[in-house]
Amino acid sequence: MKRTHKILLGALASIFILTACGNRKGEPSDTTTSGLTTIVCDASFENIINQEIEVFEYNYPKANIIPYYTNERACIDSLLEFKTRTIVVTHELNKQDQEYLKANNRNYRCQRIAVDAIALITNPANDIDVLSKAEVAQILKGEVTDWGQIEPSKLGKIQVVFEDNGASTVQYMRDSLMEGKPFGENVFAQGTSQKVFEAVQNNKNAIGIIGVSWISADMSTREMTKEERIAALDQQTTTKTSFSEGVKVLKIRYDNDPLGHQPYQAYINDGSYPFYRSVYMISSGANGSLSHGFFSFVTSVIGQKIIQQTGIMPAAIQPRIVELI
Repeated sequence: MKRTHKILLGALASIFILTACGNRKGEPSDTTTSGLTTIVCDASFENIINQEIEVFEYNYPKANIIPYYTNERACIDSLLEFKTRTIVVTHELNKQDQEYLKANNRNYRCQRIAVDAIALITNPANDIDVLSKAEVAQILKGEVTDWGQIEPSKLGKIQVVFEDNGASTVQYMRDSLMEGKPFGENVFAQGTSQKVFEAVQNNKNAIGIIGVSWISADMSTREMTKEERIAALDQQTTTKTSFSEGVKVLKIRYDNDPLGHQPYQAYINDGSYPFYRSVYMISSGANGSLSHGFFSFVTSVIGQKIIQQTGIMPAAIQPRIVELI
């Protein structure tokens, strides 16, 4: 286990001890709407979970949920080592992990909360608008290294930027496209989703791989006060979405399809956009605990509306009307 994971799990252990000890009478220190708990989340979904926590804590002022954002392996480690009760990851627990929890008398809930798209972004100065799945694979493998190999272009060498080597977006592309081959020498880790966004803005030759919620224009909701966000949730019916003007969001097409699509919710929902994955919330929190209360909130109608605002596809709400720009 990496040292960074040990630091994360150590911090979680301290908090877990505080939340598990209860009061002097031996009673639990939390309820479904009060107390202290943690959640460990895939860093791709930081924007989403931050908004869920803000609204939940606004509704329940006695609740305090401390999030940690890391790679997926560290999320699962924290659950299996009983350092947190709740995680958000892109797949269900495997059979071995399930049996481990069962052997330690830990019941858990697992529910799909969203379907996320992985967006490919370029600098607005890039004159290429559409890539096929095969072309994306060739770029990642280093078989295509120049934009001019895709179509006539004044741009030069392609530079691919990811979050970090342990990111779930990297693992998705590796599993989906690489066929066991390594990434090409033109693939670089930036550390965070924000840095991927900035690298693409500052480099005309770059192509970024990023979770779609990071480039949805609706992430302006991050600037809202909690009161404004609550009001927006109450008023929301059918809405439109668009992407940030700071980057170009490429259309991706299946190899046998002449048409490409951007990662709008409707195209994620019907499978027209090829790069998508499920998002799961997994909790071992007992009934009546704050972890259980937050799990119930995120999977409720309001929790799903919050996800809908972020540009990814909620599991239990119909997709948005899209705005074609």
